[in-house]
Amino acid sequence: MDGLQSNRPIDNRPLIRQAENGIPMINGSPTRTPPLTIITSHVNADFDAMASMLAAQKLYPEARVVFPGSQEKNLRNFFIQSMVYLFNIVELNRIDFAAVSRLVLVDTRRRNRIGDLARVLDNPDLEIHIYDHHPKNDDDIPAHKEFHMLTGATVTILSEILQKKMIPVSPEEATIMCLGIYEDTGSFSFPSTTENDFKAAAFFLSKGANLNVISSMITREFNPEQIGLLNDMIQTARHITVNGVDIVLTSVVTDNYFPDFSFLVQKMAKMENIDAIFALGLMENKVYVVARSRTDDVDVGDILDHLGGGGHPAAAAATIKGKTIAQAEQMLLEALHGKINPRRLARHLMSAPAIMAGPETTCGEARTLLNRYNINALLVGERAPGNDGFSGYITRQVIEKALFHDLDGISIGEYMSTEISHVKPDADIVEIQDKIIGNKQRILPVTEHGKVLGVITRTDLLNTLVQKSRLSSHEISAMNDHFSSKRLRMVLNFMRERLTDPIMQVLIQLGEVADHLNFNAFVVGGFVRDMFLYRDNEDIDVVVEGNGITFAKTFSRKYGTRTHTHQKFGTAVIIFPDGFKIDVASARMEYYQFPASLPVVEMSSIKMDMFRRDFTINTLAVQLNPNKFGRLIDFFSGQKDIKDKVLRVLHNLSFVEDPTRVFRALRFEQRFGFTIGKLTSSLIDNAVKMEFFKRLSGKRVYTELVLILKEENPAPTIMRLLEYDLLRVIHPRMKIEKDLKRLLDSAKKVVDWHDLLFIDETYERWTVYFMVLFRHCDLKTTHEICSHLTVAPRHAKMFTETRIGVGKQLMSLERRKRITHAEIFNLLKGFKTEVILYMMASTQSESAKKRISLYHTQLRNVTITITGKDLLAMGLKPGPLFSRTLQAVLDAKLNGQIKTREDEFTFIGKQLKDTDAKRPAGNRKPPGPGNGR
Repeated sequence: MDGLQSNRPIDNRPLIRQAENGIPMINGSPTRTPPLTIITSHVNADFDAMASMLAAQKLYPEARVVFPGSQEKNLRNFFIQSMVYLFNIVELNRIDFAAVSRLVLVDTRRRNRIGDLARVLDNPDLEIHIYDHHPKNDDDIPAHKEFHMLTGATVTILSEILQKKMIPVSPEEATIMCLGIYEDTGSFSFPSTTENDFKAAAFFLSKGANLNVISSMITREFNPEQIGLLNDMIQTARHITVNGVDIVLTSVVTDNYFPDFSFLVQKMAKMENIDAIFALGLMENKVYVVARSRTDDVDVGDILDHLGGGGHPAAAAATIKGKTIAQAEQMLLEALHGKINPRRLARHLMSAPAIMAGPETTCGEARTLLNRYNINALLVGERAPGNDGFSGYITRQVIEKALFHDLDGISIGEYMSTEISHVKPDADIVEIQDKIIGNKQRILPVTEHGKVLGVITRTDLLNTLVQKSRLSSHEISAMNDHFSSKRLRMVLNFMRERLTDPIMQVLIQLGEVADHLNFNAFVVGGFVRDMFLYRDNEDIDVVVEGNGITFAKTFSRKYGTRTHTHQKFGTAVIIFPDGFKIDVASARMEYYQFPASLPVVEMSSIKMDMFRRDFTINTLAVQLNPNKFGRLIDFFSGQKDIKDKVLRVLHNLSFVEDPTRVFRALRFEQRFGFTIGKLTSSLIDNAVKMEFFKRLSGKRVYTELVLILKEENPAPTIMRLLEYDLLRVIHPRMKIEKDLKRLLDSAKKVVDWHDLLFIDETYERWTVYFMVLFRHCDLKTTHEICSHLTVAPRHAKMFTETRIGVGKQLMSLERRKRITHAEIFNLLKGFKTEVILYMMASTQSESAKKRISLYHTQLRNVTITITGKDLLAMGLKPGPLFSRTLQAVLDAKLNGQIKTREDEFTFIGKQLKDTDAKRPAGNRKPPGPGNGR
């Protein structure tokens, strides 16, 4: 744009001039005063102000643009010299204020921010239109029409109006408007940036905005003068503490107005990593104040409003006339102390001394402590002279669950939460809130030099946050945003991207049925989890806040599906004509009557239903009702754990209530490539040590074991079971050899090899791993294992007699140096695919593997065409000779001696001839009528 020339010069003639007799004159001719619309912004207009004036001009094409005061040097260079033709500019001193009938204000609505144009506000019948993104104040200029939104830039608001009115925007205009957004959002890095700012920038880019020009204006190189002034600002900077908040003040004096002052303040804040900075510059006869903030504790727009300036919480400016720089600084300090609330620090919120218990304290004793001190969480640690170290905490909820399961005498160290954060005494409310709420931590130790000074509970934090009179609007907003963003957000577009059209249609139909019944319906669990993991999963589980069976039956009546119900658990299965199934459950909570028992079910809400689940990653729910379709509900930070690839239980007694969750934890860990959380891992160790698995029925253990063996690669999960000493849960005398990992890896290679053959047959690959897992167990132990696990008879026979029996065949295949194809066939015939693959996996002999592979891929499919009827036709009588003859033909064909049907007859004829030749002459018989032809 530097090369663009103005094609419309500024009109320097008087816009309206009064004749001596009071009759209005235009260029010397008397006329009536026409209505006049003026567009203006604040003094020291920045890029956003300029962009907004240009956008407003497109809405009011008859209006004139007026600058209320001096504008920045870079704006003069850019706009006035290159882009002035885009503006209907008139100079301030050529305006007849009395003739202004409509005032359009952009990027401001403060009387003290529009300079001499404030006189226009006294005009009778003046119509005022305001477009602004700054927070509202009580003394704002009242407007007849107001367009206000808390966006990063004012031009963002105007862009939406331009789009709705379909007003054309040229590439040059789009560049100016987009520049305003980039500057006022810090290139989209300021906290005040909104989604609408991105959309507006995208719109201007679609209209041809030139990013090269924008970049050159935003990221300017330092010149010597700027470097010198920046150095002065850094040298004079000093830190002050206002109500616990660190503020940087700096001041400079220059003989002339320095147009790049705000640019240098922004650069200094970034270079020095400053949270809040106020820079004062005495230039000519005015003091200019520029402020930047990136902390909620300091709203610079509100503070400089007290000095007659304005802006938004992250950036603001003010101009002070008739004051020295010392006087201006004193005014600023008064504003700072009046506007910055005392910071709430950990030392102010904590309760002291901390109530602590040693890890050896029993659950029964812990309940007594909780009741004695009327607290709901107990810090666990060892008190020692000069050291109050802590190792975790335990809540009343966990203690009560433990006592319910008769664990009164168990130490709290077994069930305490060990993933615990702590803070220093000077930690602020933001850090405290993040650690308590973000980490779902009931109690937060305050420590210094290894000593626990006190604790902050969730109740302490809540009591502080609800005191709204002590909270800034930005803290309240941030708190609300934190809760809403953690628990609710829309994922509809993500669902459209990840799910197929048929699945989306089914989910929509489910939501419509729920609405018809006045129920809330949610798709939950693994389906939602796998959607965020980018894994395919069409196993849909739906939970309804209402009667799940009624919901399923209503759906089936409407869409022609079948329903299978389970009244005891309030569940149903919707079965589509093509066999596709959807599981439906009533929102429920479960409690366990004793460890390892099946759950007792009660009706509840969706949150309680999620709380009964095993891991946080399985607690995500997406609402299906039409008006809230695609709303993600995340009560337990499941999405964060998915992102962090961490597997966590929902509460510390999860494995006590249902030990089978341990098997699922290890299975999910390996399937998804996750890490089991530190606390969850220690709870697994505790469940093993307390032998809760003994209370599990063999059938439940078997179910979980089969699910593990059905994984794509079960070997890593099996080895993790071994690390936690969980294989003995299957059988206490189960023999585990050092070569288990090698055997499992070998089984994986074998089944993968088989699957790549594309053999059109079904087999149960998990059984191969099962037999490998028990390879070193004798027949008696294996029978006991199958009996304990209640293995189905057909599988039990394969795992016991058949598996043990193939040892002889395998030994022959391994030891014999020479062996015919027929011998291989006869050794292996009759065995199921699973047994054949087990033999391949369990041998280390490459020759044996090749022989088994040969049988499986070629020999087992070899057959002969000749039959018993053919033998009868050849004159043979039924009997042992029949089977010996047919076997001889098959062996010959396996060994490659014969190939065709004619070869088979020839072979039999020769066999009969040789046999007949050995008989006495009187007993010889002529060949039968078939004679092999």
